[in-house]
Amino acid sequence: MVKHVNAAELEELIKTSEQLIVCDFWATWCGPCRMLAPVFEEVSESYEGKAVFVKVDVDENGEAAMKYGISSIPNVLAFKGGKVVGGSLGFVPASALSSFVEKYL
Repeated sequence: MVKHVNAAELEELIKTSEQLIVCDFWATWCGPCRMLAPVFEEVSESYEGKAVFVKVDVDENGEAAMKYGISSIPNVLAFKGGKVVGGSLGFVPASALSSFVEKYL
């Protein structure tokens, strides 16, 4: 299940989670973001209990976008051990998103 979080919640998750965190930085006006949303949801179900999937709206959480250098969206970042371990920019099919997640588990 994908949870929508704000910048503070994201930071708390990054600091405290033992699991991989997969974060989709997105915005409501972004076409490719809307295309990625059902794919992100579908892939999240495959990794329940293994990874935490969250979404951060860059319009509402500009400080998080700035902190992680998000200048294009959708931008999916993977966090492990309190830091960014990888990123995937733009729309990708479920198979590519799954491969991305697998790489960091």
